Formats: sequence, structure tokens, C-alpha cells
Amino acid sequence: MIDFYYWTTPNGHKITMFLEETGLPHRVVPINISAGEQFAPEFLKISPNNRIPAMVDHEPADGGPPLALFESGAILLYLADKSGQFIAQDLRGRNETLQWLFWQMGGLGPMAGQNHHFGTYAPEKIPYAIERYVKETARLYAVLDKQLTGRDFIAGNYSIADMACYPWIVPHKRQGQNLDDFPQLKRWFESIRQRPATERAYALATRINPDPAMTDEAKRVLFGQDATTVRPG
Repeated sequence: MIDFYYWTTPNGHKITMFLEETGLPHRVVPINISAGEQFAPEFLKISPNNRIPAMVDHEPADGGPPLALFESGAILLYLADKSGQFIAQDLRGRNETLQWLFWQMGGLGPMAGQNHHFGTYAPEKIPYAIERYVKETARLYAVLDKQLTGRDFIAGNYSIADMACYPWIVPHKRQGQNLDDFPQLKRWFESIRQRPATERAYALATRINPDPAMTDEAKRVLFGQDATTVRPG
């Protein structure tokens, strides 16, 4: 059994998409990051970076004690290896998948996240910052669009690379992007959106967090962190 610590963010959706695809036994534990639940001492023991998602596998392959993980990319890779699904087993295919997984973790996610922040949440609208991240998001969309030319999915077959990227494309309108400008990406996006597992993952998000509006208090919790936020273990 896996305990999955979740909130309704793109990084959280990555893991629910995987769990819905595979049917791995799991229990979803909501962590309301807008209410500061990520700072609870018991959660910090699992996720020392006070971020979701995180998980605990109570039946790891080595037969040892429960294994805790944080960081969505690490969790996706762990679950793919555990289940033997959604990652190629040959050397070249596996490493192509990993390259695009890390591309999302190091590029698409952080850049789109800054796009969201300066375009939607920042109290002061800074034209330079907004333009910077809208343009960089567009560049990354173009990279993905090019990669998808002549293939159904990012690394050939549907994989954790696709699950990592898709949730960051869902808010494309908020990122100032038009999918019609990226026809291969749009085709890929629609094919994943229509997968039953994707529909179930996003239905779960609606049930857990039916009103995702950002309050001033939530902004203070999410955007007001600094070194003093890190608590001793």
C-alpha cells in the first residue's frame, strides 16, 4: 500500500495520473498547502522541502521498512520502476524518457510556474517579468511541439514523461499560450486529456478541492516563505 500526500497542483496531478493508469493500491492523503498543512511536523518527516507531492511505500521491493519519497519526478520514476510500467526497459528508451522527465522538472515546470506567479498572483504586475516568462513558456512549448512531430507521445510510447508534462500544459490559457500555435502539442494534449485515467485524476482534484480560488491568506502562506520557514527536524 502507498500513502500518497497530495494537493491539486500540476505536480500533484502527475502522480494521480500514474496511479489511475496503473491501479497501484494507494491511499490519498490531502495536504492543503493553502492552509499551511505542509508545515506539519509529521509531513516534514516525509517531505523535508515542505512541498507536495510526497509518498510512503509500505511495501518496497527490498522488503525493508516503509520508504518515503518527495519530489514528483523522483516519485514518478520510483513508481514506474516498481510497477514496470510507463518507462521503457531498454537502455536507449529508458534514457530518452528520463531526459524528458528531467526537462519538465528543470524547465517546463519552473518556467510555467513563474509565468503563473507574475501573470496571475504577483501583487505588482511587472511587464518585464511577465513578458520574460510568457516568451520562455512559448519556447518550451515549441520544443515539445517539435519533439512530438511524427510520434504519438514524447518518448514514443505513453510514459512518465507525458504524465510529467501534461499537467503543466493544462493551464495554457493562463500562461498566455494558444495551443493552435503548436499543432503537434495540441494533438498530444487532446489524446491525453481523453484518457479515462486522466479524467479520473482530475475528477479527484475537483472532489478534494472544489473551490481552488486563491485567497490573500493562501498567497501569504504560499509566497511568503523564506529561510525562517524551514523548521528544525
